[in-house]
Amino acid sequence: MWNKFFFIFGWLVLGVSGLKAQELKCNISVTSQKIQGTNRELFSNMQRDLYEFLNNKHWSEHVFAYDERIECSLQLVLNEQIGSDQFKGTLQVRVSRPVYNSSYSTTLLTFRDNDIDFSYREFEPLVYNEGGQNSNLVNLMAFYANVIIGLDYDSFALMGGNEFFSRAENIVAQCQNTREAGWKSFESHRNRYWLINNLQDRSYAIVRECIYRYHRLGLDVMAGNVNDGRLAITEALELVRRAHRAKPNSYLIQVFFDAKAEEIVNIFKPAFTDERKRIYNIVSEINPANSSKYNALIQDKMN
Repeated sequence: MWNKFFFIFGWLVLGVSGLKAQELKCNISVTSQKIQGTNRELFSNMQRDLYEFLNNKHWSEHVFAYDERIECSLQLVLNEQIGSDQFKGTLQVRVSRPVYNSSYSTTLLTFRDNDIDFSYREFEPLVYNEGGQNSNLVNLMAFYANVIIGLDYDSFALMGGNEFFSRAENIVAQCQNTREAGWKSFESHRNRYWLINNLQDRSYAIVRECIYRYHRLGLDVMAGNVNDGRLAITEALELVRRAHRAKPNSYLIQVFFDAKAEEIVNIFKPAFTDERKRIYNIVSEINPANSSKYNALIQDKMN
């Protein structure tokens, strides 16, 4: 992991080229119990094809060691089959990142996509043409691959994910005329369009700065100095509060706290009362949806 940090820093300054390993270590599961009367081998082949597409493709020109690949999981739940090769369902995306000098792995993203609609033909290879025509299944996988890598890079270097978020944004732009849902702004307030829109919106740049400070200056420091790590995380969350007050109800902020609410509680529960109260005031203001979790910050030590 630490090699990756120095690599990303060097890439941002100088650029790199050369031999490389694939970026993703992605676990794929395809669940199809709701679909009856279909050859079950088709879904095993679908899972295999998606696994190979995501894990065997080079998504950048950057250098990754085998043990530095980004750990993530995609859980595809198929709810409906329309015709012989058209499927609808949901996709749960989870991305994790190791914390320096510890056995702990932190969640960067947990995201549920309810607008999964694609065609899949058994034994037809999945091929991605950047900037060209692709199937919706390929576009979905390429979009999430770039978001996953971009978030990982953001956690190691300030604005480190720019290249990948731009690629994901281009995929969304290319899908504006497709019939499948999830790509357009008017369809929902919580979809792929708004996820990448917020990641690219300068109004939320300080949320991305928070992602960097929270992980690189906060969690990565805690093994050596818990107080310094907590302080950096507090300052990072103050940045998010600024973004929230300037522009409330950001989808990106919701996504951030979907991944981090429980972790924040666990980090600060052992802290002194004043520190716990400060964090409680910050997070309960920004993310009232998880207030029941944050209550533990002000209740536990009162008993």
